[in-house]
Amino acid sequence: MAITDKIYVKNHRQLASQLETSFPKGAFKGATLDILFQGEGLAKLDDASRDRVLEFAEDFMDCDCQAAPHCGCPERKFIGYLLELREQGLGPDAIVDVMTDDYMLYAYPGDILSFLDDSVRTLEAIETLAGVDGEREVEREAGERRNHLVR
Repeated sequence: MAITDKIYVKNHRQLASQLETSFPKGAFKGATLDILFQGEGLAKLDDASRDRVLEFAEDFMDCDCQAAPHCGCPERKFIGYLLELREQGLGPDAIVDVMTDDYMLYAYPGDILSFLDDSVRTLEAIETLAGVDGEREVEREAGERRNHLVR
């Protein structure tokens, strides 16, 4: 299960009430993306909620894909965001706090820790395979990225 399947909308009930409709708690569920990012939905939200939703849309949903927002780009960009927060030295609890402050999203710190551990293991595998294949530049880059995550 991808980490984006474990990212949830904070204040879900409050937002559902403001929008006068129900939608899944999962931030990256298709119905959630559709409801929260349609123009008429945004107009119903209070100013603070609308600002966070718009920031999320600008940061993660800005792509030229015909299938947007169901193209996978928002998920890939969000994964990059999580990795950047870790590279800045934040631990799982702090990452959850930042994503909540930035976008009204939350996750369980244990899920974030598992994601980060999986990311390190994946980079180790890339580094090893690149070394075996003689791809020194890929090996070096994977090692550097791994080192940034384990600090």
